[in-house]
Amino acid sequence: MKETILQFIGDEQGQDLVEYALIVAAIGLALITTVNQLSQGIVSLYQSMTGDLASIGTTQ
Repeated sequence: MKETILQFIGDEQGQDLVEYALIVAAIGLALITTVNQLSQGIVSLYQSMTGDLASIGTTQ
């Protein structure tokens, strides 16, 4: 049993896959955060524009 555990700890096969998965997860998290902030900015800009257009339509 001890030999099996030591062999499992010393085995580096699959280590690269884990590193790539962590990098992809970090990139995905950064992308989600960026898109979320960008979408909030776009919604705010759209609301501002529609408010301005509504006020122009009522003054004429």
